[in-house]
Amino acid sequence: MPEPIELPIDGELDLHHFHPDDVKALVPDYLDECKLRGISDVRIIHGKGTGVLREIVHTILKRRPDVIAYHLTDHNWGSTSVVLNLKTKS
Repeated sequence: MPEPIELPIDGELDLHHFHPDDVKALVPDYLDECKLRGISDVRIIHGKGTGVLREIVHTILKRRPDVIAYHLTDHNWGSTSVVLNLKTKS
């Protein structure tokens, strides 16, 4: 079993090194941890590629009641900016 990867919780999550199946659990966990640390502005880097990671991320964001807004940003890297409501449960 591979060693767990420790990610810095600083409001920027780079998904380039993760398999799409892992992203489905990683993104919600990361957003939850950001909320615990009082980080409401988050940038998720999913890349431009085929759009698979972007679609997974956006599907997750659509389902979360604590997401106030999100939009595509930084078209050179392919990322999404997210605004979290720190008072709402996930």
